[in-house]
Amino acid sequence: MDKDRYKTLLKPSPEILFKDRKSKFFGYAFPISNELEVKPIIESLRKEHHTANHVCYAWQLGTKQPKYRANDDGEPNNSAGMPIYGQIQSFEVTNVLVAVTRIFGGTKLGVGGLIQAYRTTAQMALESASIIEKTIEVQFELSFDYLQMDRVMRTIKQKGINLVSQKMELRCELIISVRESEAEQTAQVFDEMQHVNIKKLV
Repeated sequence: MDKDRYKTLLKPSPEILFKDRKSKFFGYAFPISNELEVKPIIESLRKEHHTANHVCYAWQLGTKQPKYRANDDGEPNNSAGMPIYGQIQSFEVTNVLVAVTRIFGGTKLGVGGLIQAYRTTAQMALESASIIEKTIEVQFELSFDYLQMDRVMRTIKQKGINLVSQKMELRCELIISVRESEAEQTAQVFDEMQHVNIKKLV
């Protein structure tokens, strides 16, 4: 895969159900864009399955140096969160939360059984999700005098650059967005233009 592309989810997956010795495992996968979205989703799953013993989950955010967290929610150490996280890695998706709700059926599964059940449920949730590819974009701010407008706009059009926002006054400000792999080249083009300032937005 191109280094400036990544895989994520288009929308939340449908609920899936995996059963093992009367224990029920409900699996879900959600696209997320930051850590703050995790807690409300987990809380709504606890409400939805108020008889559930555990809501275990793992999430990953970011592309270059992704951050992740895995949570066993009271299951034996590393028997739930990490197997779920393993599936996020195996599907190579990011900006995603995978949660598995367990309703205990009366028979203990043992650590091996739990790992297997959580892994399988997470896999089924991701298999049922719509996985899409997205491009990592870099944004720049261009500022220039109105006189440079034609030249700047012509370059944007020729190079198929995405225009995010524009403020047209005596001093014009544009925000443009390009694929990460084309960022350096784009910066250079505008850098070489007289009377045009370009700066990368973080």
